[in-house]
Amino acid sequence: MRTIAVLNQKGGVGKTTTVVNTAAALAAAGSKVVVIDFDPQAHLTIHLGLEPQTVRFGSYQVLIQSAEFETQILLMRPNLWLLPANINLVGAENELVSVVGRETILREALQSSRDKFDYCLIDCGPSLGLLTLNALAAAEDVLIPLQPHFLALRGLGKLLQTVELVNKRINPNLKVKWILLCMFDSRASLPSEVRADIEQFLSKARGTNCPWAQAQILPVYIRRNIKLAEAPSYGKTIFEYEQNCHGSEDYRKVAEIIHAQFQPPIPPEAQPVPISEIQDELSAPSALSPQTDSQVPLQPSAQAAGVDENQEQLSTISTPSPQPDSQIPQQPGTQPGGVDENQEQLSTISTASPQPAVVDENQTQPPIEIKSIPPSDSETQPSELTQTKPEKPDTD
Repeated sequence: MRTIAVLNQKGGVGKTTTVVNTAAALAAAGSKVVVIDFDPQAHLTIHLGLEPQTVRFGSYQVLIQSAEFETQILLMRPNLWLLPANINLVGAENELVSVVGRETILREALQSSRDKFDYCLIDCGPSLGLLTLNALAAAEDVLIPLQPHFLALRGLGKLLQTVELVNKRINPNLKVKWILLCMFDSRASLPSEVRADIEQFLSKARGTNCPWAQAQILPVYIRRNIKLAEAPSYGKTIFEYEQNCHGSEDYRKVAEIIHAQFQPPIPPEAQPVPISEIQDELSAPSALSPQTDSQVPLQPSAQAAGVDENQEQLSTISTPSPQPDSQIPQQPGTQPGGVDENQEQLSTISTASPQPAVVDENQTQPPIEIKSIPPSDSETQPSELTQTKPEKPDTD
């Protein structure tokens, strides 16, 4: 599970809107997402259509009563769960003053559920108190929604100092990952100037050990859109309220960018096998490949006959058969007269065709290629296989 804290101590910059719609887009794409409302105003709970007054469990019970995390969440949409909040969360900071390890309560509560969700988005309140500290201790990445105004830019420096302090003392894995410009008006010059200042500031941090050394401004900004302001009053996400507006398009792109950065790397393609290994495999004997002449074992009768190499070479050099090998069945008496059994087995050894022939069920031995052997002067009878002179054509 990837835990992302959506944080900015300035109010009204689009934190809750970013959490709701980014989580909804991730859930619609098939990811299992849980969102945590850590704001006593409970705007995230309201945005998803739940009245805070009716909530009897949620983030307050997890922090104060050590309730199990999975017993306090609600399924609000397909693949989208909510840990709600209510007004009781206001007193959580005072009640946790004397608790040892109060900064890491949420992180410990999430340990048992890390394998059950893909993303966890935490909606932090507009402050840097104990609730925000718990969110930063449990998160791995920080997403900063920022309105491109002068005062919002001034508050960014203080926010980064808080992240750096938490990174050194509580959570060394905490990094500032993205800065998202919300309510961006491309017609004015101030948003572009603020964006240029932020890019210059981040470029100076490249190569350092600060938590924002790898931070980037998301290449998509959230345009001003009245539909984004209307959707919470209906308890709907922007995709449910108006899926074809600018706000829907922008937050869908934000979710795609975030999801693409957390995808597992594609395994590399199979490396080409060296030619030397292929040659070694081809030279190794295989039970499935046809055996060559040097690999065919001699039959016991042929070994006992004392056949020398000259006779083997002599049997290889023969007149080709007038018919294909597959059409001449192996029957007794088909060899030329005077050829004994040892020579018949010898012709089997000298078979030159590497292709295996079709085996007949009635045959006791695999089919062989019949080769004629030059007969001796005294024993050879004239035969079709040993005929060397073609017959004279009839002349009419």
